[in-house]
Amino acid sequence: MRSLIIPILFLLMPLAEIAAFIFVGREVGVGMTLLLVLASAIAGAVLLRIQGLGVLRKIQQASQAGTDPGRQLVHGVMIVIAAFLLIIPGFISDIIGLLLFIPAVRDFGWSFVKNRLTIVTTGMATGERGFSRRPEPDRDADRRAGPQVIDLDEDEFSRTDGRGRTDPNERDRLK
Repeated sequence: MRSLIIPILFLLMPLAEIAAFIFVGREVGVGMTLLLVLASAIAGAVLLRIQGLGVLRKIQQASQAGTDPGRQLVHGVMIVIAAFLLIIPGFISDIIGLLLFIPAVRDFGWSFVKNRLTIVTTGMATGERGFSRRPEPDRDADRRAGPQVIDLDEDEFSRTDGRGRTDPNERDRLK
């Protein structure tokens, strides 16, 4: 049943948009309806530029500070979706798009999504700060303690292949 929700929405949404066009066209006239559709598309493009650049700046600041930019990333995705909904013709999609431009609505969306996300970073150089959703042990404590060196003599170490046999290439190594 859950897998049928999205296809049904894709079928019903255009019908609802057509009904909204007919209703609005009957109330305000065809010319004003077309002007509203054009104005919503322009507003979507302008809002995407204004709010999108602000979110990109916040993502960059969070990344440079070493904090989790997950909230800003989700806000950015919601702003792109909101702009897309405003640009395509339709009054119902415009209402949903305008709601997604409101930060409180995006915060509600973030609270819904944040427990379903896992953010993992890899390949960080020594000394850089990073972010993760999982609690991890303090790796900096090992670095602050200094390098850990184990000094073995020749008779205290031998290389084996896991089955107790000595590595055949051992004789070729310098001693």
